[in-house]
Amino acid sequence: MNKVKLALIGLGKMGLSHLSIAGAHPQVQVVGACDTSAMVIDFLKKFTPFPCFDNYKKMIAEAKPAAVIVAVPTKYHFEIIEYLLQQKIHVFCEKPFTLSHAESQQLTALAAANKLVNQVGYHNRFLGTFIEMSRLIKADVLQELHHFTAESYGPVVTKPQQDTWRSNANEGGGCLYDYASHVIDLVNNSLGNIENISGCLLKKIYSKNVEDAVYSLVQLESGLTGVLSVNWSDSTYRKMTTQITIEGANGKIIADATELKLFLKAPVKNEKFTAGWNIQTVGALQSPVDFYLRGEEYSAQFDYFIAAVKGLEPNAINTFAQATYTDKAIQLMKQFN
Repeated sequence: MNKVKLALIGLGKMGLSHLSIAGAHPQVQVVGACDTSAMVIDFLKKFTPFPCFDNYKKMIAEAKPAAVIVAVPTKYHFEIIEYLLQQKIHVFCEKPFTLSHAESQQLTALAAANKLVNQVGYHNRFLGTFIEMSRLIKADVLQELHHFTAESYGPVVTKPQQDTWRSNANEGGGCLYDYASHVIDLVNNSLGNIENISGCLLKKIYSKNVEDAVYSLVQLESGLTGVLSVNWSDSTYRKMTTQITIEGANGKIIADATELKLFLKAPVKNEKFTAGWNIQTVGALQSPVDFYLRGEEYSAQFDYFIAAVKGLEPNAINTFAQATYTDKAIQLMKQFN
């Protein structure tokens, strides 16, 4: 079986995670790893078999990858991805897609024109609980939807810190880009795209230049309304915790990364659930992966990208086109800053 020649640009936390998953993938040959940090490149040269570069254009010219993972700060996404698409290279990029809705649309059009596989790293779409949540909504088990609450909390910034990319919105820093984008994307995918923002509070807690919390009233294209509540300065959580609650005429869904709880007032035809509470754990819902790192969803999204590059799966999950709607919602919220 021909392996996909893959390269990576950006070897921070997420880039190294992707490199680990890619290096273990039986259908992938890592032909290049690129970063501007001499320390990172020296380490990889010493302890890994991967060809290393400090200039991504040189890497593309010499390694000639068919696909590239882009895991650099978001402010560099547009110029790098545009160059890769012009070279007819399939692209997986970390979230958020870009810092501009207009730039996201431009890259989406370029990828479509060149018929290239494209994907953005919103890994929650590959979690079994959220996959089942989306299925239940499409199956209309709640009937008419009334309201939703989309939440995410975690201990990213819990004290005043020195300036880094996280403290610079122009580099993709801040709770809105880093945390809320995940929740916005889940809402767009499962319930419909966010169209209007009735109000938005971007609150500073420890940071000087970016928001640490986002509280927003949103309306979807369908007219359904809901609340977005996200805080990356909540030290009562050990790690990022995301939850979606959806209320409807026939009950309620509460889904997070560990379980899905479904309350039905009445059973639904062709579904196995009874009236009252039905609970499913992620272990029962999650499809297995060959390589586990941080969570099955990270390997699952990469497996899907490679399968799409090889023509074994449709390029239909977390596409650039879908990510533009998340970027649009972020842009609307930033107007309240």
